[in-house]
Amino acid sequence: LCIEAAASQKDHMKLHTLVISADVTCEKSVSELFTKVKTTFGRLDLLFNNAGANVPPAPFQNVPMQDYHKVMNANVTSTFLCSQQAIKLMSSPYVSPSSTTEDEVRKGGRIINNGSISSDSPRPGASPYTISKHAVLGLTKSIALDGRDCDIACGQIDLGNVSSALQQTALGNGGQLQANGSRMLEPNMTLDDAATSVFAMACLPPGANVLRMTMMATKMPFVGRG
Repeated sequence: LCIEAAASQKDHMKLHTLVISADVTCEKSVSELFTKVKTTFGRLDLLFNNAGANVPPAPFQNVPMQDYHKVMNANVTSTFLCSQQAIKLMSSPYVSPSSTTEDEVRKGGRIINNGSISSDSPRPGASPYTISKHAVLGLTKSIALDGRDCDIACGQIDLGNVSSALQQTALGNGGQLQANGSRMLEPNMTLDDAATSVFAMACLPPGANVLRMTMMATKMPFVGRG
C-alpha cells in the first residue's frame, strides 16, 4: 500500500519519492534506511512513526508472550529506533546545494508519533497494545525534551476509532468490547480524517509544537468510558 501511495503521489504532484522496504524493529535495517535517506535527500525534515501492530483480545493472564513481543516491537521498538536515527540526521548541519551563501545552514525537524487513546484509557483484553501506547507517550515526552537543543519538535496524535485493517484485528466479532463485557458497534472516522490532523501538525512552524492531540470519531464513547 505504501508503494502504491508513493507512486500515485509521484505521478500526481511530480514529487521525488523514495520507497524502501525495511524492518523497523531491527537496528541494522533502520540504520541502513536512514543512511539511504541521507544519501538521497541530504537531510530529513519530518518523521511520522506510523508502524504498528495489534493482536486479538485476550485476558491479561492469558496473553501469549509472542503476542506481547509482537506488539511491543512493532509499536515501541520501531518508534525508538527510527526516532534515534531521525534525530541524528535532523541535528546534522545541512547546506542546500542551491544555497547562495555558506551561512544558510539548516538543522532541526519534527517527529510525530502515532499514539492512541488507549494511552489514556484501555479497552478490556488489550494489555499488550495499551502497554505499548503508554510507552510511546513516554517516548514522545522524552524526545520532545531531549530534542530541544537540536531544534527538534516531537508530538503525538492519539487516534480513536479509525476505520482500518488494524482496527478490524482488534475488533473481533460484534463490535468493540466494553468494560461491562458487552460489545458495541462504535462510530468511526475515516483515514482521511486522521491524515488531515497529522498534516496539520506537520505544517506547524518550527517554533510551535502540538505535544499531544486527541483525534476521534465525534460520537465515540471515549469520554466517560468505564
